[in-house]
Amino acid sequence: MAFESKLSTEIYSEDTTTEVNSNHILSSEKILLVDSETQITDSGKPNYNRVITTKSPVHRTITDLPPALISEIFNCLDPKELGVVSCVNPSLYQIASDHHVWKQFYCERWGLPAGTATSRSVAEFSGEKSWKELFVEREFHSKTFMGHYNVEILYGHTETVRTVFLLPSRKLIFTSGYDSVVRMWDMEDGICISASRPLGCTIRALSADSKLLVAGGSDGFIHGWRAEEGHPRLFDINGSQDQDRNRNQNRNRNRNQEFRLWEHQGPITCLSLDLMRIYSGSWDMTIRIYDRVSLKCLTILLHNDWVWALVPHDTTVVSTAGSDSYIWETNSGSLIDVFKDTHVGNAYSLARSHTGSFVFTGGEDGAIHMFEVITDRVKSWRPIATWNPHSAPVHSLSFEFPWLVSGSGDGKLSLIDVRKLLKGIRAMKPNRSRKALSVEPPQRMLNGLGKSVFSVSIGADRIVCGGEEGSVRIWDFSRALEREKRAAALRGLRAENRMRRQKLQKEIESKGGRVDQCLIAAKSQMNGERNGVWYNKRGLKVKG
Repeated sequence: MAFESKLSTEIYSEDTTTEVNSNHILSSEKILLVDSETQITDSGKPNYNRVITTKSPVHRTITDLPPALISEIFNCLDPKELGVVSCVNPSLYQIASDHHVWKQFYCERWGLPAGTATSRSVAEFSGEKSWKELFVEREFHSKTFMGHYNVEILYGHTETVRTVFLLPSRKLIFTSGYDSVVRMWDMEDGICISASRPLGCTIRALSADSKLLVAGGSDGFIHGWRAEEGHPRLFDINGSQDQDRNRNQNRNRNRNQEFRLWEHQGPITCLSLDLMRIYSGSWDMTIRIYDRVSLKCLTILLHNDWVWALVPHDTTVVSTAGSDSYIWETNSGSLIDVFKDTHVGNAYSLARSHTGSFVFTGGEDGAIHMFEVITDRVKSWRPIATWNPHSAPVHSLSFEFPWLVSGSGDGKLSLIDVRKLLKGIRAMKPNRSRKALSVEPPQRMLNGLGKSVFSVSIGADRIVCGGEEGSVRIWDFSRALEREKRAAALRGLRAENRMRRQKLQKEIESKGGRVDQCLIAAKSQMNGERNGVWYNKRGLKVKG
């Protein structure tokens, strides 16, 4: 990047008797123009005031700008462009690497890293890693889902698994279903580390964070567990009671850590949490919003059909009821917009990006739709794309940038990478109308379940699903990059050996046919072929 400065001008006086013509070139290399004005001095000698204008421009680069201005320019770049600029020179690298926009890039895709608060600095939780390093590392690991994987099957449930929830920050998996038992699994080892008592009905929904675990039952209740400080498994879901003198004290403690809410008049189908609220949706055609501390119901959102799914973000919540999709303002409880007939049949599943700008729906027709949500305009829903990867209803969706994973009644999981699609959306004009486009098929299909998949959850390098077969499957991609490195090294070694063989073959061919015969005989001897032909220094002989 270069900037052209204004023409520099210098005025000076010189006493001389030499005649100087106007626009005289003093130097052909510097290309200076001289404008002279003649004045008569007291000495009688002419005085020439020369105005010298430099015609060659002075080139400056972006590094000559103040760092604050450069930082403002960097705000307009995307991650790839910012990475390219940082490679120009050390000064730009320093400014780009420390730029606050990397935190924005990271949070837009994956939210704040696990175990952080908005007021804490990145150095406090990342081992002195910068936001750029965190972004690059996470972006690199997003490629794992195209690599090799291991499948681990977890047994413990006695009936169909209706819901799974992955909590990557604590390496925990929560599952439940028709057997009414909530099970907690270690994500790394695949071991069931705790199980609740039977809750009395089918559990269709689970949600958790580092402070709270909630389960929704078909009897219309929400059963919750608060995290216990210092507990090795975070939640004491089995309600264990010590057989000692402090039994009553332990009972009171467990009672304070567990709670049950009875507000809905029908089965609970979906649950979600944010920092302040609990969200629940039910077949009683309502969504109820609770305060996490007081557990009081704050708002009721009325729908026209059974509520199937919901996803909150900031002050809005997106939901599906029947075949329609809704956007609500949570503070006032007002309806922002409805997208009618999102699917042919029920819209069973929802997922949403961390920014809340993009929503994915899956339905009874086996289709997956992508929408852009703009809440500051009259028409809030903008269809972006449609996929048809399944031959049965899409029961569950989960999104972890850039991957959207779906679970279906056909027993398959589809993986869709939306990076290319989002890049095309940014390149389009903001006011340009968009129609839903059928884009390329999913990048990957995971098969082998055989029966319906009812719930799926995705993390940084794992996918968890549960379904009709009654087991839980973990698709582990954590070693995919390591395997790919080994495979790439092996491919490189093979290519190098192939080039060596080709080079040797050319050298042999250039020496003549006799050497070729020797090479053939040597190969035959190595392969164990003994046809009675021997070679020595004097030439070819036949064994008699």
